[in-house]
Amino acid sequence: MEKTLLSLWKVVPTGYIKQTQIADALNLSSKQTTRLLRKWSDEGWFTYTSGRGRGNTSHLQWHRNVEEVYEQQIIQLIAEQPAESASHYLLLDWSPAVRHRLMHLFRSHFGYSQNNASEVDKLIIPRKYALLTLHPMKAADIQSANMAANVYNRLVSVDDAGNVSPELAHSWDLTDHRLQLYLRKEVQFHDGTFLTSENVIDCLNRLRLDGSYADLWKPITKINALSPYVLELSFPAGCSYCLQMLGMINASIYKETTDQIIGTGGFYVAHNDELKTTLKAFSEYFKERPLLDIVEFIQVPEDFDFTYRSSANEASEETFQVESDSGFGVVIMNAFRDSPISRQEVRDYVHYAIAKHRHTIGQFHPRALPNHHGCLAGQKQSYTVPQMDRPVLDQPLVIKAANYTNGATRWLKEALESEGIAVEIQWLSFQDKLLDITKDQTADLFIHGEVFEMNQEFSFFYFLSNGYSPMTAIMKSQPQFDRYLPLYAETPFEEWTALNLEVERNLLEASIMVPLYYEKRQIPFSIDLMNISISHFGYVDFSKLWVRPVCEE
Repeated sequence: MEKTLLSLWKVVPTGYIKQTQIADALNLSSKQTTRLLRKWSDEGWFTYTSGRGRGNTSHLQWHRNVEEVYEQQIIQLIAEQPAESASHYLLLDWSPAVRHRLMHLFRSHFGYSQNNASEVDKLIIPRKYALLTLHPMKAADIQSANMAANVYNRLVSVDDAGNVSPELAHSWDLTDHRLQLYLRKEVQFHDGTFLTSENVIDCLNRLRLDGSYADLWKPITKINALSPYVLELSFPAGCSYCLQMLGMINASIYKETTDQIIGTGGFYVAHNDELKTTLKAFSEYFKERPLLDIVEFIQVPEDFDFTYRSSANEASEETFQVESDSGFGVVIMNAFRDSPISRQEVRDYVHYAIAKHRHTIGQFHPRALPNHHGCLAGQKQSYTVPQMDRPVLDQPLVIKAANYTNGATRWLKEALESEGIAVEIQWLSFQDKLLDITKDQTADLFIHGEVFEMNQEFSFFYFLSNGYSPMTAIMKSQPQFDRYLPLYAETPFEEWTALNLEVERNLLEASIMVPLYYEKRQIPFSIDLMNISISHFGYVDFSKLWVRPVCEE
């Protein structure tokens, strides 16, 4: 199946047309167009009669309906082959009716199934966006981080309330200046080798020396092994958050070989490419083995129905909804840029315009609920910018945005322009936005979506200080905010709520960070999926998920 031929069928009907028009429609060179027209004509798709002389009109007579032929081929492929064999063909430019039919049929590949002969329990899940990385230290997006959560372990785990519990470390001794960690014995990596303190030290040293995490790890001056299963972190000036920091996804413990990264988690990566990622249960897992044997993630179009289904429940397709936190959105103003945005009165006016129109955000971003009260759930603090005159601006304000904030960005543009502020938009892909972390930013405004990984108190601090956040350069460039970051290391973790609220309040008053929306998502699950729990970043914990099998009497 050829994407270009389907495009030709959709845009060029039977009739007279110039070859240059065909080339333009297909975005091809004249030479490429001539070659393809000859090839498709020889295959019997159409008869093409070239016009004599330069610029003369040619004639194309279709003999076969390309979309109908391709649809039948896809139907056969879906019926006979694994899901990934057909998944990328769903990305072609189908007509709405054909697309709907193929999507409905393709769903039969997804959900839970059990091979009665081998008793293998398998869950196949649609994946709307390509997996960017399997390296936990580079997992800056929530999809990569969720994958890392299933493949790797941390030394400790941290719950929503900030409570720390053992994971790879079974216990620890903590003082004001050091942390001794005692590792579990005979924890196996996926290649069968055993975890030692040297593996842990290697991972943590890479992390603390990495530019994106160096500020966060700055209080840690030394990490050394006291024995094969005991290690010590030293922080002479104090580090109140050292345990919480060790529970983050980027602090996962792994071992790198020449061709792969190996973890200790409940699943190991059996296959990974742009179309499919396969996780298999690790039978030697030191904790409770996952109940599922295989979890597969198959690439699908963005508008695919994302329901966790069970093949045992195909007839009724009855589902129930589980609410998951999708985080919040903020407008960040680049206060240190040499442009009008560095002036307080300009930022205040933008703040005023945002607050005035914020209640309409749902018209552009349907899942967004206007947030008038700050980013910290349960800690409302409103800040009202008084009505003010528009300041003089001699140039447009530049908004830098990624495709995943498309709706919110269009809303912001319309809101600012309605208040007399000219704007320009710099669009970035999702991946480019993640990598756009240089200090020399070329934009005045950012719309940033954030999902807290775990405990809110630590996650807010991490949002301010990690190298992948647009807040980091701003915090370090403004003396009144740069002083806060060392305070977190000195302040007992139990007192961070007050510190976070103080920082957030000052960011609001300086019109640097303006709350825009918060977001919840309802995830539909087939009714026979059991033990559903939400893990990191609002994703399902696959290590606990199972389906009650249908037993024949």
